Amino acid sequence: MQNKSTLLLAVAGTSLISMSASAAVIASWSMATAIPAATTGTSYNYGAADSGDLASGTMLSSGHAVAATTYSTPAGNGSTYSFSSNNWTIGDYYQVSVSTIGYTGVSISWDQTRSGTGPSTFDAVMSVDGGTNWTTILAGYSVVQAGLAGTNTTSWNSVTAQAGFTLTAVAGAAADGQANVLFRLRSAVTTAAAGSNRIDNFIVSTVPAPGAIALLGLAGLIGRRRR
Repeated sequence: MQNKSTLLLAVAGTSLISMSASAAVIASWSMATAIPAATTGTSYNYGAADSGDLASGTMLSSGHAVAATTYSTPAGNGSTYSFSSNNWTIGDYYQVSVSTIGYTGVSISWDQTRSGTGPSTFDAVMSVDGGTNWTTILAGYSVVQAGLAGTNTTSWNSVTAQAGFTLTAVAGAAADGQANVLFRLRSAVTTAAAGSNRIDNFIVSTVPAPGAIALLGLAGLIGRRRR
């Protein structure tokens, strides 16, 4: 009877742990919607995430200093559309606003590329106080120019997803359980007016908790002792 009880405990524990240890998608933008032609201005709200546990109330947007900035949706990285803009100056950005209430271990991932004259260096930053203070979570990262010789990449298209354009950053404990977290991809350079930059597949997710992984090992040990 003791062995049976131990087995049931191990099975139940493993089931609970597998759920808690699995990464969850909080919000994800696949850029499923086209931007109307000739959309210009200093800012543009692309819209809420199209999937994720907390997709409702989220927002993907962009901000630029130059009013002539044009926003468009050329081919994505293995998807129909991406989110693109030109007229980049230092501090211009793409931004995601999302709640993380009920979640810990938050991270972000996204695909990003540029034209030959588009901005090549960005910082990924985060704010949990509405944009008053910012924390850098990925400093001075380089953006790959699609199709440039030596990059082993081709231009973005709606069929082929290329892993060489994907970037990731861990938000840290400050992003855990917050009503509103802002993530920005912020340009560190100024470029020619026609230089463009585009993003696709922006995902806010969680990573497995270390405690869950430790408990998983304990459940396995219980199972071995039963035998």
